[in-house]
Amino acid sequence: MSSQIQQILTRYWGHHAFRPMQEEIIESVLAGNDTLALLPTGGGKSVCFQVPAMAKDGICIVISPLIALMKDQVQNLRKKGIPATSIISGMSRNEIDIALDNCVYGKEKFLYISPERLTSDIFLERVKLMKVNLLAVDEAHCISQWGYDFRPSYLQIADIRAHLPNVPVLALTATATKNVENDIQKRLNFKKENVFRKSFERKNLSYVVLYEEDKLNRLRKVATNLKGTGVVYVRTRKRTKDIAEFLQRNSISAEAYHAGLTAADRSRIQDNWMKEKTRIVVATNAFGMGIDKGNVRFVVHVDSPDSLEAYYQEAGRAGRDEEKAYAVLLYNQNDREELERRIDLSFPEMSRVKHVYQALGNYFQLPVGSGKGVSFDFDLHRFCSTYNLPAAETFSCLKILELQGLISTSDSAFMQSRIHFTIRANDLYEYQVKNPKFDHFIKVLLRLYEGVFDEYVQINENEIALRATMSKDEAVRLLTQLNHLKVLTYQPQSDVPQLTYTSGRLEQSNLYIDRENLAMRKEMAIEQVKSFLHYSETKNRCRSQMLVAYFGETDTERCGVCDYCLERNKTGISDMEFDQTKLRVKNLLVKKPIELHELVVQLRPLAEEKSIKVIEWLLDNEEIQYVEGNTLGWKEAKN
Repeated sequence: MSSQIQQILTRYWGHHAFRPMQEEIIESVLAGNDTLALLPTGGGKSVCFQVPAMAKDGICIVISPLIALMKDQVQNLRKKGIPATSIISGMSRNEIDIALDNCVYGKEKFLYISPERLTSDIFLERVKLMKVNLLAVDEAHCISQWGYDFRPSYLQIADIRAHLPNVPVLALTATATKNVENDIQKRLNFKKENVFRKSFERKNLSYVVLYEEDKLNRLRKVATNLKGTGVVYVRTRKRTKDIAEFLQRNSISAEAYHAGLTAADRSRIQDNWMKEKTRIVVATNAFGMGIDKGNVRFVVHVDSPDSLEAYYQEAGRAGRDEEKAYAVLLYNQNDREELERRIDLSFPEMSRVKHVYQALGNYFQLPVGSGKGVSFDFDLHRFCSTYNLPAAETFSCLKILELQGLISTSDSAFMQSRIHFTIRANDLYEYQVKNPKFDHFIKVLLRLYEGVFDEYVQINENEIALRATMSKDEAVRLLTQLNHLKVLTYQPQSDVPQLTYTSGRLEQSNLYIDRENLAMRKEMAIEQVKSFLHYSETKNRCRSQMLVAYFGETDTERCGVCDYCLERNKTGISDMEFDQTKLRVKNLLVKKPIELHELVVQLRPLAEEKSIKVIEWLLDNEEIQYVEGNTLGWKEAKN
C-alpha cells in the first residue's frame, strides 16, 4: 500500500515525500481505524484524508464549518482532475439535489458538506445509497464543549455513523488540549483510542511579546525591521482600515481585509498579497484560514485574541515554509481590560437573547413551527438597524442561539453565477428549432460550458456576452428568461452571509435557553482568557514552552529564539547551570534578604562573573528585587 499512496501523492500533489506523520495517519485510515490527527497549522491535514480516499473505491465525505475553505479545496481538487463537489449555504434545493445524485450515481470522489446539512432529509436519503470510503471531520475541536469554537451541529456527526457502520472516521484539528482530544474521540464514537499527535513546537518561529503603550509606532518599527510579507491581526473592521492607512502613510505597503468587503475586493487583496504586490494585510480573523502561503515572515497581533488556541492558530500562519519567522504580540494593560469586558459582552441577559430570537422570526417573516433547514441571506448590520439593536450584543445573542442548536450562521462566501439545463439534450435541440431567437445564445452556452446537463456549472456573464456579441445586461436578461421558461436554472452570483434555522421557529414563550450550560461556557471563557493573560504577562519563561504546555507537552526544551530566550542566552550560561544557580538563589533569598556581595560569595564555586549575570537576569525579569540598599529578596511571580 505504501507504494500506491506514494504514487498518488506524486501524481496529484507533485510531492516525492510525505511530511512527518502524514504517512502513518494515512496507513491507519487505510487499515480501517478511527483516527484522530493533531497537526499544527500548516502541517498538511488535507493530504491525510485526500490521499487515502483516492486509494480506495467510493467517495469521501468531508465535514467542515468553513465555506471558503471547502470551496478552495473543491476547486483545487478539480484542477488536479479529481471530481469533487460541496454542499454549502446559498445553494438551492434543486442544486443540492443534483449534487447529491452525482455523489450516488456519478464519479465524485469528495463531497464537502457543513455539519448543519447532515441531518436534512435530502442528505439522509442519499447517504445510505453512497459508497462511502471515509468520513473526514475537519476542525474536529468544534465537537467538544471544552473546545474554543464549539458548534452543536458537530454533535450530529456521530448519528451519521449509524448509516455508515463500516466506514472509518478521520478527525483532524490543529488545536486541541488533552481534554478536547479525549472528548473528540468520545463524541465521534471511536471504537478505540487512536491519536497521532505531532509536536506543537514550531522551532523556526520566534514568539515575541512586546509591552507597548504606543502600539502603532511599535508596529511601524516591526514592519520596517522585518523583511518579507506579513499579517497584522486586529479585532474590528474599522481598525483594519485605520491601521492599514497608518502603515501606508509611513510608506509601508498594506491593505485592509475583513468579511464586510465585497468578494471582488477580498479576492483582489488576497491575490495581491499572495503575489507579494502587497506586503502586509491588516485583517480581522476572517483572513488566513486555509490560505496556502508558506513564506509569511511575520504575524503581528495588535489586538489580543480570546484564547491561546486562537492565538496559536493565527500566529502559526507565519513560517510554514520552516524558514525563520516571527509571531509578535503587542500587549498592554488595556488588552487585559478589553478581554475581561468582552467576556461580559459575550453573555448578555436571557431577555435580550429572547428578544433577538423574536426579532429574527419577524425579520424573515417566518411562521411559528416552520423554517427548519431553511437558509436566509443575513446582513447583521441591516438587521440591527431595522430593530435598533446594538451590534456587539446582538452578535453575542446569535452565538448563544447557535450554541442552543436553534440557528447556525456562516460568513459571506462568494458564490459565482451558475446554470444547469433542466431539459434533456434531445428536447433542447427541439426547443432551439421551435424558438430560433434563443438558438444562438444556447449554442454559445453549450460551447463555453461542459456538464451543464449533469450538474450546476459556474459561468461568467461577461464571457457569455462577449461570445454572443451582446451586452452583459442582455445576456443576463436571456438567462433570466430561459430560467422562467424552465429551460435552465440560473443562479446569479451572491456574496451574502447566511443564517440557517436548525430547528423550526419556536414561540418566544417556548424558547428554552440552558442557563447551566451557558454558565459553564462563561467559566470556560474566563479560564481561556486567564491562560492567554498568563502567557502575555509572564516574563520569566520560554514562550514556546508555555504554548506547547497548554496543549499538553511538558517535556520540551527552551526554544532559544523567543523574547525570553534571547535575553536568557545573553548570560552565556548553560541551561543546567543557570537553572541550578537560580534554584540556589531562590533557596537562599526565600529564607531572608541578602546583600549582593554576600549572595555572590554564597554562590561559589560558581565564578563571580556568572553569578552576576544570573542575578542581573533575575532582576531584569523581576524574580528578585532590591529590598533596601544593596540587599536582595525573592519576589513571588505573578500569575
